[in-house]
Amino acid sequence: MSEIPLFLDAPAVARALPWPALIDALQQAFRLADASAPERLHYALGEAAGAAPTLLVMPAWSPSLGVGTKLVTVFPENPRAGLPSIHGVYVLMDPRHGQVLAVLDGGELTARRTAAASALASRQLSRPDSRCLLMVGAGRQARNLPLAHASVRPIERVLVWNRRPDEAREAVRALQAQGLQAELATSLREAAAEADIVSCATLSTEPLLAGDWLRPGTHVDLVGAFKPTMRETDDRLFARADAVWCDTRAGAFSEAGDIVQAVKSGAFDPQRLAGDLAALCRAPGPARRNAHEITVFKSVGMALEDLAAARLCLDRHRAAHPLSSTETP
Repeated sequence: MSEIPLFLDAPAVARALPWPALIDALQQAFRLADASAPERLHYALGEAAGAAPTLLVMPAWSPSLGVGTKLVTVFPENPRAGLPSIHGVYVLMDPRHGQVLAVLDGGELTARRTAAASALASRQLSRPDSRCLLMVGAGRQARNLPLAHASVRPIERVLVWNRRPDEAREAVRALQAQGLQAELATSLREAAAEADIVSCATLSTEPLLAGDWLRPGTHVDLVGAFKPTMRETDDRLFARADAVWCDTRAGAFSEAGDIVQAVKSGAFDPQRLAGDLAALCRAPGPARRNAHEITVFKSVGMALEDLAAARLCLDRHRAAHPLSSTETP
């Protein structure tokens, strides 16, 4: 007898991954000693009018979570056509016999686990009294990151800035519909000076956020710039930062454009990297040392996050729909 694989579309994935449960699941996964997550594979898909599209392949496995692989395409010009930049699927398999258990919408899985990873880091690095968040960017992640951060910090105000104000206004409306007090930021510099947390999720290849704009005590969450040629911040940010953390060291120094370019220019010494997300999750308490530190978390994404999210999604879906999985001879 074999189980018929489930297909979980984007709404099903979203329903099964509430922020608190997902954040906790990621923390537990990073504490595992039996998980393997090789570096993801990048394949350029030719030239385009803007940045070249990319195919990403991300496998991971664990005896307790399963075996999984995500296939993702990143098409930077998609927003011009009214489409998300990221599409993909995730295949989750049984760790004992290899059967396919579920196929999940990869775009929603990626969006939610990415925001949850940022919130997980924020829970350790941002000030507990953080109330104002600046969202730089207006894509899909701009709808998730403020909500995820608000699940771990008492966010009362969200400022949204984007190069295209119309898209920023759409993101503001979407966040307001979710119950957040969101508003359009017309000046990135002024908004950065007000924010307790700055979250950047763009596909920029040039610095947008200047380190000198930040006030002491700010936490900076960098989600874009997943290629060495991409960048969201300037060198000054890394020169001012009291503590820089990443999701993985390998990704930070090979893929994370902000860090790669800051190291190349001499603005950031690799020895100053405080640690990775696994170290943060295993720490006995918050990593922030005082209320005046400027902290930075740079993520490029990793396959273990997808595996943990997919496992949680399947388990919660099964619990809510006990008759949805059947067996076939």
